Amino acid sequence: MDKKKLVVFSGAGMSAESGIDTFRDSGGLWEKHKIEDVATPEAFSRNPQKVLDFYNMRLHQLRAVQPNEAHLAIAQLEEKGIYEISVVTQNVDDLHERAGSTHVLHLHGELSKCRSSGNEDYVIDMPSEGLKVGSLCPSGFQLRPHIVWFGEMVPAMDIGINVVLEADILVVIGTSLNVYPAAGLAQMAPPYAEVFLIDPGTFDYLDPKIKHIKKPATAGFKELLAILLNR
Repeated sequence: MDKKKLVVFSGAGMSAESGIDTFRDSGGLWEKHKIEDVATPEAFSRNPQKVLDFYNMRLHQLRAVQPNEAHLAIAQLEEKGIYEISVVTQNVDDLHERAGSTHVLHLHGELSKCRSSGNEDYVIDMPSEGLKVGSLCPSGFQLRPHIVWFGEMVPAMDIGINVVLEADILVVIGTSLNVYPAAGLAQMAPPYAEVFLIDPGTFDYLDPKIKHIKKPATAGFKELLAILLNR
């Protein structure tokens, strides 16, 4: 008998419990920076060193935190081999991978990688010291963070949609169903799929088929784990 496919769709609330700041929780600011000054192609064209300094700082912060209990629980569930598990994440950190998850799709890129500004297929690991103006790819183009900035296309979205379309169980965690693309992906789960939402918030309307676990990521996934393992 084939294993059921369990897809985890994770957002910023997941990593927040590891100590990573989310811009939505601070009035659209990251570390007192306006999004349009550090997370758009226009900002990079206007002041590339400022943008690189910002992402170097975020990389430094990422290296100082650890996966939380929810990241670890997802990886441990995969290790048990009961389900075929895929993670689709809006997060640019590597906490899912560091916890042990092996099938992780990053919709918005990866902070631990960089790419050529002139050839998006040239992607390498981020240097330990980060990037500066003058950090070039072999073709002579400036390297930039491997991040999908505001205003850019999300190239991995089609892959993410296909993953969700095959889900027997979809778990939305750390991201609101009021925010796209999370809402769109959740709606693309097959009619037969179970959908769980782990979020401490209150929603004006939820599809009756969605099972809402009204807790933060770590406590909520622990409750879900008990449900799944007791079947």
